[in-house]
Amino acid sequence: MTWSLRFFVNSLLLGVGLAMDAFSVSMANGLHEPCMNRRRMGTIAGVFAGFQALMPLLGWICVHTVLQLFEGFTVFIPWIALLLLCYIGGKMLLEGIKSKEDEECEGVSKGGLILQGIATSIDALSVGFTIAEYGPLMAVVCAAIIAVVTFVICWGGLVIGRTFGTRLAGKASILGGVILIFIGLEIFVSSL
Repeated sequence: MTWSLRFFVNSLLLGVGLAMDAFSVSMANGLHEPCMNRRRMGTIAGVFAGFQALMPLLGWICVHTVLQLFEGFTVFIPWIALLLLCYIGGKMLLEGIKSKEDEECEGVSKGGLILQGIATSIDALSVGFTIAEYGPLMAVVCAAIIAVVTFVICWGGLVIGRTFGTRLAGKASILGGVILIFIGLEIFVSSL
């Protein structure tokens, strides 16, 4: 593929498609942490954007180096996403059930955020196959576009979740946990 408007449009559309799971998880995080400040929102959106950029590049590298190994791994992608999101969602669900209305606003841990980033972007490894004909620079530019799109979409999800989280008070963690479990199930079922 050559540098063209088509390349940029395809990269934008890939970014939008890949960011949907991260958007939903961002909404759940906003629900869970309604008092989140802008710096925290930037961190969360940045983690999702980083993973959404990294995974297609890793897929591209796999296509150009160890294709046979990667093909064997693709069967496990839905299982990994399901397990990670159900674990995080279940934890949020239990915290929401156990929490008191007057507790201080507490967000997802750093480790939990990394797990969310991996779970929502692991399917993006397969994008490496779709961008396999790109040269190294084009693959990096495509990944950067995906990252920017993901960041913007996740920021919006955090704002929406935070807004509703403030209104839902103590029940927001329960809703956020249910959303994460549903996303994990959706990723798993859609891969069958």
